[in-house]
Amino acid sequence: MMPARPPSTSPPPQPAGRPALHADVTVVRGETRISAEFEVVPGHPLAIIGPNGAGKSSLLAAIAGLVPLESGRVAVGGRVLHRGVPPERRRIGVVFQDYVLFPNLTVRDNVAFATRMRHSRANARAAAEPWLERYGLVALADRLPAELSGGQAQRVALARALAAEPEVLLLDEPMSALDVEVRADMRAELATHVREFGGATVLVTHSPADAAALADSVLVLESGRVTQRGTLDELRAAPATPYVERMLSGSAE
Repeated sequence: MMPARPPSTSPPPQPAGRPALHADVTVVRGETRISAEFEVVPGHPLAIIGPNGAGKSSLLAAIAGLVPLESGRVAVGGRVLHRGVPPERRRIGVVFQDYVLFPNLTVRDNVAFATRMRHSRANARAAAEPWLERYGLVALADRLPAELSGGQAQRVALARALAAEPEVLLLDEPMSALDVEVRADMRAELATHVREFGGATVLVTHSPADAAALADSVLVLESGRVTQRGTLDELRAAPATPYVERMLSGSAE
């Protein structure tokens, strides 16, 4: 049985200093036009789930400011992120599917890089130390990314994303680069870190197991459009499309 976070019946009051994310965006990638509107309340992560080519990662990249919007807007706590706001000034942390660590930098310097918006280069390494300790990376601090396991690289990517003190956390297929035998343990570890972050979190995944462990609600994206949203239990009780039915029976791609 998949581990599940208990669904909430209504969003709680927004924690102090933790803004909500509102996205109402349309983006075109290749021949796919992707449109979605949703709000993510801090402490109640959303999973975006769908088949290959549905536009899930493109949607995440649009929120992060990495691809341009055709129309719509992204707002964090009522602060609209106009097209002129570059990714590094959006206060949005991203953990990419393949982690995208700087290959020529040590673990310590990868994490320190994220602190340079708030600290001088000389102080960035010292500012990284608490994050290395929090994520169990002190013993790995002088290693290069090529010397890390998949699980270790995931922790470095997460520490780097959160060391920038983002208001929003985006996770793009965080389990896909891991070996099957370690996924359950890393999923539980990541769920703990997401709860500790407590901000607005969006997860892109193919996996109902990831959604069950890491998110409170699910948005289904197929061919660039939202076909269903709700908790996994709600989707299971009344699947809106054949894909949703196959996904929850374990036979979807």
